[in-house]
Amino acid sequence: MTVVVTAVFHPKPGRKQELAEAMQRGIAAVHGEQGCELYAIHDAEDGTITMLEKWTSVEDLDAHGGGDPVKLLNEDIGELVEKPTEVTRMTPIPAGTEAQGLL
Repeated sequence: MTVVVTAVFHPKPGRKQELAEAMQRGIAAVHGEQGCELYAIHDAEDGTITMLEKWTSVEDLDAHGGGDPVKLLNEDIGELVEKPTEVTRMTPIPAGTEAQGLL
């Protein structure tokens, strides 16, 4: 079953662009992981950076959480965030059309 995740990163004041740049190496590594269907960052209006993720299965997501790409990402951003990342796991609820109603 597909799993969707949001991960909200809280950059230190004035460091949002630097944080986004520091995330690039880890993101590229995650894209090669089994089950990664989407792993993309977005600039949120509240000053945070939000990662949208889609994984083929809970097992793939669990493996990702303990994998080397996440360790690399955390090492690269450690000095740029002011508090822990807020991670939310979700199960899609299809609605409307297949193309528009399911991430």
